[in-house]
Amino acid sequence: MNQYHQFLDAWNSVLGMTTPAHHYRMTDFLVDVLESDAHRGLLMAFRHSGKSTIVGIFATCVLFLRPETRILILSAQAHQATRMVMHIRNILENHPWCRDMIPKNRREWAENKITINRPIGIREPSVVCQGIYGNVTGMRADLIICDDVEVPNTCNTGQKRTAIRERLRELDFVLSPNGSMVYIGTPHTLDTIYRTN
Repeated sequence: MNQYHQFLDAWNSVLGMTTPAHHYRMTDFLVDVLESDAHRGLLMAFRHSGKSTIVGIFATCVLFLRPETRILILSAQAHQATRMVMHIRNILENHPWCRDMIPKNRREWAENKITINRPIGIREPSVVCQGIYGNVTGMRADLIICDDVEVPNTCNTGQKRTAIRERLRELDFVLSPNGSMVYIGTPHTLDTIYRTN
């Protein structure tokens, strides 16, 4: 069993739960994205399958294993992205493996950004979030998580779909060399942003 599975099991143990088999498969997929040459992936699964839950646990485990990692979370709306940051913060505060990651001085320990104990000299927070049209100018990230950026009000016209595609292309300038980008979501239109052909 790899460290990501162990981290997931330890968290579920805190919650008094066992880990469903499909959560291991989702975790393996995310690890493959992180370690592959392409560093790009799309996670789609049935509604209420725990996609966002697993991605939050995965992101926290990435910070545990690689504390220098900078993570940017984007969602259709800022409040959606904030929910993911709060999920990660909750795991950090309650997972038995993460006790040493929480800084004594919690200057950046909010609902929209978190900075863990890590090597000095890194300007960006460990985790920060934005709505899809929020300001990311000057940001750098090693892992970008696009969580439900396609929702009915961002894709219900051709003009909106074009705008969101252009916005997502800008993320290449935020992502560090060899950084990874994961999309999580469900198509809401035939001309979905998730189509690759």
